[in-house]
Amino acid sequence: MKLTDFDFDLPESLIAQHPLKNRSDSKLLVMDKKSGDVEDRHFHNILEYLKEGDVLVLNNTRVLPARLHGHKKDSGGHVEMLLLNPETDGYKVLIKPARRVHVGTEIVFGDGELTATAVEKHDNGIFIVKLNYEGILEEVLDGLGEMPLPPYIREQLDDKERYQTVFSKHSGSAAAPTAGLHFTTELLERIEAKGVDIVYITLHVGLGTFRPVAVDNIEEHDMHSEFYSIEKSAAERLNQAKENGDRIISVGTTSTRTLEANFRKYETFTATSDWTNIFIYPGQDILSVDGLITNFHLPKSTLLMLVSTFSTRENILSAYNHAIQNNYRFFSFGDAMLII
Repeated sequence: MKLTDFDFDLPESLIAQHPLKNRSDSKLLVMDKKSGDVEDRHFHNILEYLKEGDVLVLNNTRVLPARLHGHKKDSGGHVEMLLLNPETDGYKVLIKPARRVHVGTEIVFGDGELTATAVEKHDNGIFIVKLNYEGILEEVLDGLGEMPLPPYIREQLDDKERYQTVFSKHSGSAAAPTAGLHFTTELLERIEAKGVDIVYITLHVGLGTFRPVAVDNIEEHDMHSEFYSIEKSAAERLNQAKENGDRIISVGTTSTRTLEANFRKYETFTATSDWTNIFIYPGQDILSVDGLITNFHLPKSTLLMLVSTFSTRENILSAYNHAIQNNYRFFSFGDAMLII
């Protein structure tokens, strides 16, 4: 398949710049994955499409305020650094401007509460740095960092929690699992009261979220690895659902990647902590999941390719066209889609 097969024209006015006041008031486009038929609803109507025995899978990762502005200790030059994920010998980061930073460069943040020393330099602005700080990193970042909002969002948030899901728990992501942003605590309680089981897994969103596909043949694209974890109780409930024929509905592409990577590797759901670079695109079979709740994604993105795997590329692009014609809001703070 070609990269251009996943392209579409999106008016800039439909790129959501801020979250809605009430999370579950966003629009919801419901699509039948077999026929491609769509209907227009609101996210709080999701209850009507869930039934007793369903298993709803949520990614409980928590976003680090991982975008930092500092200066080089030797020259005072401004440096922006985005934390990506911990490595054995340091922390993987994205630095701008990369050309001015070399192995041995020390970067100072705030009044020195945090410093970073470059120990490895790779392509495309990627570095391994050694972080120096006192106390707990998450607390240091809360004082110094900004939420790493995508580049198409031009304003910083007044409330950092609006780029967190209400069920976020384990810190480590460089971006939010945005499909989960539509849920409120009240809505989750109503879903459980209907007899739907909620299962939490963790995938820390990393560099792949920021990386465009740069090859014409999508099968040649290399995905970056991301860390995930599935606990024993979650694996047991998911396997029970498979045995009983209950539907498993994943919330977001991150939950889907976690479940599919785990199921393909072990041929059952297995409690583990692991890394995955799984790349899901049309032509593959989704083995682990029956339905998907997701946001509307960028043209030519790996996320759009994954979503297309749940139906057909033609059905998904037709649904996207419907969303554009009906003024749905796109991307991280935008509206949602249920494919079932």
